[in-house]
Amino acid sequence: MTVVDDRAIDAGDTAGVPGLVPSIVHELDFARIVDGEPLVEVRDLKVHFPVTRGILKREVGRIKAVDGVSFSILKGEALGLVGESGSGKSTIARCLLKLTKPTSGAITYGGVALDQIGRRDLAAFRRNVQAIFQDPYSSLNPRMRIREIIGEPLYVHRTVRTSAEREKRVGELFDLCGLPRGLGDRYPHEMSGGQRQRVGIARALALNPSFVVCDEPVSALDVSIQAQIINLLEDLRQELGLTYLFIGHDLSVVKNLCNRVAVMYLGTLVELADSEILFDAPRHPYTQALLSAIPIPDPVAEAAREHKILQGEMPSPLNPPSGCVFHPRCEYAIGDCRKRTPGLEEMGGHHWVACPVVGATTH
Repeated sequence: MTVVDDRAIDAGDTAGVPGLVPSIVHELDFARIVDGEPLVEVRDLKVHFPVTRGILKREVGRIKAVDGVSFSILKGEALGLVGESGSGKSTIARCLLKLTKPTSGAITYGGVALDQIGRRDLAAFRRNVQAIFQDPYSSLNPRMRIREIIGEPLYVHRTVRTSAEREKRVGELFDLCGLPRGLGDRYPHEMSGGQRQRVGIARALALNPSFVVCDEPVSALDVSIQAQIINLLEDLRQELGLTYLFIGHDLSVVKNLCNRVAVMYLGTLVELADSEILFDAPRHPYTQALLSAIPIPDPVAEAAREHKILQGEMPSPLNPPSGCVFHPRCEYAIGDCRKRTPGLEEMGGHHWVACPVVGATTH
């Protein structure tokens, strides 16, 4: 029986270890993707959660949180993912962070399938993919000082050798995220909401990631502070070459940050386009309704424009409608919409819409 020394493996010394493939224990080369190529690819992603009942936990149904979603995120871009609560946005984020296992479908990061990333490569993946959370207060340890919170990833992943190196890196992160270094000895409750979110951003950037999932990072902040955080995220993307998945429900915020926008409804993707195209000429009736809810800062123009009001409530993902999931609330629905599930079709100019009826009438 051969005994494998884990310390030798962690150091990359695989000589004499039978049956061990060297590429498995070396860090994955995620940096080989160049700007303009897909860094993240999602293909036909489905996440269904079983619903059980009784002592024997008998399955009585499935919640289709995500049901056949496909998209890609180019390196260096910010992709916005929008939709109502319960549409599946955060579930997709958890799949991309390798926190939730998909029911089916494929996700690749840097050309590497996430389901092929094993225990020894997981640390490399975690260093490359980070998250910024919605509530900055809940995402920070209330018993740790700010400098300890920001420096904790450096300690966990052992990316610095000495405490002096750690303190130097923490100071750089303070400066990068616009935090006064004098706040380092404070606790989270002693800071404002905007400062706490800057701390969350600094912690996410500590390991020099290339991809950051931003899960509604400004929804808990005041409007004036939201603008500051959005500007910070855009500056960091330009300066560090970051790639974002930005999840939000406020389309005016998404418009100011994202290059492209994907619109979700009840676990499906209904529209995907460049930000300017989608906001200037939305095709899907659900997207049109979302955009019409954004107020115009002109009382006269706001009073004169037409508002699209969606009727009814979003159906339960436990029992979604047949055919197009949006048809019960759609003013354009026809008989075929109740039978056939539409897929994304390109309407020209890299504008994809999952509604052939509206696409045909507006193209």
